[in-house]
Amino acid sequence: MLAIFKKELWSYFGSWSAWLILGAFSLLGTLFLFFFDNDFNIFEIGMASLQSYFVLVPWLLMFILPALSMKSLAEEEQNGTLSWLFSQPIKISEIIIGKFSAVFLIGILCLLPSLIYFYTVYVLGVPEGNIDLGMTFGSYFGLILLIAAFSAIGILASSLSKNQIMAYLVGVFLCFILYFGIQQLASYKLLGGADYLLQNLGFYQHYIGFSRGLVDSKDVFYFLFVIGLGLFLAKVFVEKKK
Repeated sequence: MLAIFKKELWSYFGSWSAWLILGAFSLLGTLFLFFFDNDFNIFEIGMASLQSYFVLVPWLLMFILPALSMKSLAEEEQNGTLSWLFSQPIKISEIIIGKFSAVFLIGILCLLPSLIYFYTVYVLGVPEGNIDLGMTFGSYFGLILLIAAFSAIGILASSLSKNQIMAYLVGVFLCFILYFGIQQLASYKLLGGADYLLQNLGFYQHYIGFSRGLVDSKDVFYFLFVIGLGLFLAKVFVEKKK
């Protein structure tokens, strides 16, 4: 697994892809939070809070993480190197976890610029340091779980297709449906009492609790289950190609 993890990291950082994604993510976050006239602008909100950041970031990650993961398995199959991996003394589960870990790590690295945002909001608070640390750290924890879930979904999408573009589109679609689509469908209240159950199937309902500083074991278990299920299904689909 460690060898696959290192190989994947080198494929990302040895080319322009990871650097471009990290740069684009940082630039977009900075523009939306401090420069663009929009609902995410921290200065316009008038509060010492990073909550607008935690609302914005899932939408950026929804497009960025599938872009990172789309080549993980689809490119291997397209280039014929997946068969070579099968011939090596390594389990398919180790291949999946190694590739997932690399995408997840880059997703975490995307959050590093937010430490500058945190310091800025901390200093600008009246009085200085007037920021809800419990809510902030809870949101970071929820965001880390969301990154892991999006990464697992991206790996699953890559295992479904040998075409990278198709893997990307499937990954974005699945992330969008799980994060926003299910929540919106439940908000129409078409299913009566079942709307609550439908709502809890999506990412948003479980992620939003962390943004309030509430770390609920049920939400943590939900994300761990989704991550495990996504990686397990990816393993099943890869095994079928063996």
